Amino acid sequence: MATLVLWLVSILFEIVFNKRSELICVVVGCFFFQLANWVIRFFASPSRDPLFVNTSVSLLHSTIISSSVIFILVNQWLITRGSLSGRVFMFDHSQLFAGTSTWPCAYSALCFSCGYFAYDQLDMLKYRLYNDGWILVHHLILLICFTLALYRNVTINYLILTLICELHSIFLHVRKVRRRMAPGLTKRSMFVRIEWLLNWVTYITARCAAHILITTKLIWDAPKFEKGVELPLALFGMAEMNLLNVFLGVDLFNAYRKEMIQPQNSNHHQE
Repeated sequence: MATLVLWLVSILFEIVFNKRSELICVVVGCFFFQLANWVIRFFASPSRDPLFVNTSVSLLHSTIISSSVIFILVNQWLITRGSLSGRVFMFDHSQLFAGTSTWPCAYSALCFSCGYFAYDQLDMLKYRLYNDGWILVHHLILLICFTLALYRNVTINYLILTLICELHSIFLHVRKVRRRMAPGLTKRSMFVRIEWLLNWVTYITARCAAHILITTKLIWDAPKFEKGVELPLALFGMAEMNLLNVFLGVDLFNAYRKEMIQPQNSNHHQE
């Protein structure tokens, strides 16, 4: 909790004393998702389960940010006006690293997402919505990486690429919300089958493959980084995200086996 307070003081100091008005989007993100929390809590079931509310807000964040990332990438792709060399250069280190070449809307999207991670950290601490401290450490690492990048105005495009994983997070959260709101749906339901198909497709493409490619790109471009904390922090952050993807994949497989395979095997056994 103390870390979040220091983080907020730091953000406000940058906005007020260093005239970094562009960072207001971080504060807006915090308040937006907290407001969404209050609204969902008001209209939720009488139990007002904090985990359900938190998951619903996370679904909202994933939807907004993944849509924003797709818009940013498509918009930048179109800006190149059909130039193949321009589209290849779009992913050059100089474009991904330097703040002067930040893609349109990328800085604001990163600020908004940074605000969400601060909100989510606070919500999980307030209602103890964690089984262990791993998710809290993950959010803390994201906050540090995002905030330093925003302060120094570097690696913005790199971080936008990492947020492609939010496309998979949509279906992770949809599954949790579905199990709470429609527990009667079984594996025979077409909705459940499509949900699992999209879960696996986006997990492999938008999360695992995307993060492995970004990590490879960082290693390949390592000599192009100047001396500083950017490269070590970026590599550490991607290593943590890739490790988290492995754990997430194991959890996802266990959930799939429990929901889609084991009931069928149990029925055959009973017959």
